[in-house]
Amino acid sequence: MLSVLPHPQAIFKGAGFRPLIDGQDVLEEIHPDGESSCYQEMWLGSSETWPLWAAREPRRVELSNNDCVTDCCGGVFVTIQRRGDHVEWVNWENTNDHRVPVPPEVRFDTSQYDAELARVVADHSWEEPVDTAARLLTRRVAETDWYKRWDCQPVVHGICVRERGEAEVLMRFVTSQSDESGTYRWHVMTVTGHEPVEEQVGRFVEQVTATDPHESAEGPRQRPESLAH
Repeated sequence: MLSVLPHPQAIFKGAGFRPLIDGQDVLEEIHPDGESSCYQEMWLGSSETWPLWAAREPRRVELSNNDCVTDCCGGVFVTIQRRGDHVEWVNWENTNDHRVPVPPEVRFDTSQYDAELARVVADHSWEEPVDTAARLLTRRVAETDWYKRWDCQPVVHGICVRERGEAEVLMRFVTSQSDESGTYRWHVMTVTGHEPVEEQVGRFVEQVTATDPHESAEGPRQRPESLAH
């Protein structure tokens, strides 16, 4: 696996992970101008939620996009399934360009496959401070009772890098479960280079968990699905 930071003008600012098969960047070969869809925030939960995790039930996985929603602009997909001692990648699709040949079916040793995913998650050497902040914030918030205390629900992959130049982390959620539609809101954490990231995250978590998000958070009244990628 290869970690890649987005280009400066990219809409989605999270770092992406690109699969290497026999040492080759398969996305570079079949979608050279695309962006990885396996963003950092997708790897911050339990292993079963990782984008490339192999379960016994086959699962169609988006590997790349054009810095846009793939239903609109196309991308690369593969079906991943765990079968006994092997993980299979089959039924490749390139909706970005149907003329480009897709790879053949690929089989991986299960133990080596799982070990590689675990290695990717444990490797933080590529991170910039804003990436580290997003990772630590996800863990710290999960350790609190913040969502339950304030009658909120997290948005899937709701904590992510919003800006790289200004180094901002976005924390998205839905408030007011008693409300018929729910209210989509967010907090923004600015990351500076003046002090350790862990201290900045700790202070931000203290501030967020001590305040009522119905009053302190930003956000229009709309459902989160309309803004999700």
